[in-house]
Amino acid sequence: MTKVIGFVGAGQLGEPMVARLVAAGHDVLVYARRPEVRESVASTGAAVADSVADLARQADILISCLFSDAQLTEAGLGPDGLIANAKPGSVFVSHTTGTLTTLTALRDSHSSPPVILDAPVSGTVESIVAGTLTVLLGGPSDAVQMVTPVTTPERLSQVIRASTGFVYAVTMTGTTGALKGMAAEVSSDVIEYMDRVRACSNVPVCAGFGIRSREQVVSFAGHVDGVVVGSALVEILERREDVRAFLRSLRLPSA
Repeated sequence: MTKVIGFVGAGQLGEPMVARLVAAGHDVLVYARRPEVRESVASTGAAVADSVADLARQADILISCLFSDAQLTEAGLGPDGLIANAKPGSVFVSHTTGTLTTLTALRDSHSSPPVILDAPVSGTVESIVAGTLTVLLGGPSDAVQMVTPVTTPERLSQVIRASTGFVYAVTMTGTTGALKGMAAEVSSDVIEYMDRVRACSNVPVCAGFGIRSREQVVSFAGHVDGVVVGSALVEILERREDVRAFLRSLRLPSA
């Protein structure tokens, strides 16, 4: 079932984001106060909501691209705000470069708020139009996976053609959603992503997902040619444990 993306803040950066989402085939609903903005986003193929509350009630994924904490608070709080009217199970992505205090206040303002992801951006209008905007996305791994776009086969092939030696395949979520020192289960989405990368590649593919356990390595067997261990090694060194013993514990028997 297609997810509805609700968008608030279709300004200098937000409007080209809306255009990109519509062009990618998403069902986008936008709330904007100014008539000229409503007309502009409607011309791209986006639907227009009557209010913030109306938008929140219909959207599976809420995205705000607002300038300040004050604007985010105004749109998010209150009986007519995004949080109070959000659909059960929805995710709220905030592109505001603001404070954690504001996001915490949004979360704590309602007994059953949407999952809130902190997603400040780095780039320009040109970056958005070109599809190269950097988004620093933080929050629960399953919610991050839900809002992370799927890389097209054409884009995968383009990147892989420029690779030599091996491909280091990662996603923004991977298994790093676990608490420090704990290993998360490798999801079917991650395995499917590995299969897509490997199908496009003529060089070995190695997975990099915060590997911390042999069970994770077993999950990747048959889907990649190897794994890259990084952050777990830092934790082992911090605890002054045996690095070699840890690496041996991850190794699978030779075929």
